[in-house]
Amino acid sequence: MQKLFTGLQPSGALHIGNYFGALKPAVEMCREYDGLVMIADYHALTSLKNPDALRRNILGVVKDYMAAGLDPEHTILFKQSDVPEHTELAWIFQCLVTVPFLELSHAYKDKVAKGLEANAGLFAYPMLMAADILLYDTDVVPVGEDQRQHLEYAREAAAKFNNTFGETFKEPKEKILKSIAVVPGIDGKKMSKSYGNTIPLFATKDEITKLVMSIVTDSKAESPENVYAIHALLRSRQELSTLYTENKGKYKVLKEALIDDIEALIAPMRAMRDSISDEDAKRIIKEGGEKARERASKKMADVRTKVGVSV
Repeated sequence: MQKLFTGLQPSGALHIGNYFGALKPAVEMCREYDGLVMIADYHALTSLKNPDALRRNILGVVKDYMAAGLDPEHTILFKQSDVPEHTELAWIFQCLVTVPFLELSHAYKDKVAKGLEANAGLFAYPMLMAADILLYDTDVVPVGEDQRQHLEYAREAAAKFNNTFGETFKEPKEKILKSIAVVPGIDGKKMSKSYGNTIPLFATKDEITKLVMSIVTDSKAESPENVYAIHALLRSRQELSTLYTENKGKYKVLKEALIDDIEALIAPMRAMRDSISDEDAKRIIKEGGEKARERASKKMADVRTKVGVSV
């Protein structure tokens, strides 16, 4: 069975855009592969400096994946920091690539342009990501079109090592996720925590109602475009065509229909998430970490021999 690797930074509460764009497709793909899902807590340190928030977010990601349907008996769910081989291999890769090569990173330039501190961890981020992926002889990594460069960095790191020390790492392929049209937030802009315009993934019915009712609509239009764009994630175009045609101009009715559909999606996941205790989450990632480290340690034993640090 082919190996799939994916990860998620523990950066806070998810919204429905995150669910449809990343969480749902990753969980579905893991059912078809030998999957590893990593909680990227060391990556989060490039921007998150609050230890209490990080600890809380880590457990939150475990619960998010479980609520979305991930089966830890079939897929390894683990925490990056529980497998020290990740940072060890990242250092080796950093010794193989050049500073000008790392300076080409789109993600680095974008984050610095947005005001994020240009710390060394952020700069070397692509090599830690390469280590994450390559440690497990990964075949496939699901990414959005805008993340294609991450896989190019991983393949370059693999090629550099293989050319220098002998064939060791498999060069993974990206699986570009079918692009989902930009999910608009309640103000019509792209749904984003930074804009404060999200519908939280595990919101209560009252919270959903308040947020959907506040969605910006164009009073001149016959159909509320922002409402429809969110609704299209939940129902087929054919169903929506009938619903929106029969209720042309009835914005309140259409928003109430959207509220009901969001609640139908979220309610069972919310109940599942609420049923998972912190102790359950800790146990799951502890067991996952042990399984991941067993695989990573075998790979690193070979790497250490090849680079010459094993004596």
